[in-house]
Amino acid sequence: MKSFFSLLKTKRIARETYRTRTQARQDVFDYIERFYNPTRRYSTLGYLGP
Repeated sequence: MKSFFSLLKTKRIARETYRTRTQARQDVFDYIERFYNPTRRYSTLGYLGP
């Protein structure tokens, strides 16, 4: 989990300024669903995304 939050902070949140909480939530959701899950592969899952 530490590496996930580190990547989230450095790759996404630190570069953005959000006007609303909803905008921040949507951006974090987008990061997880469009970048992190499809590109991160895990050997314990047969090299599939979570």
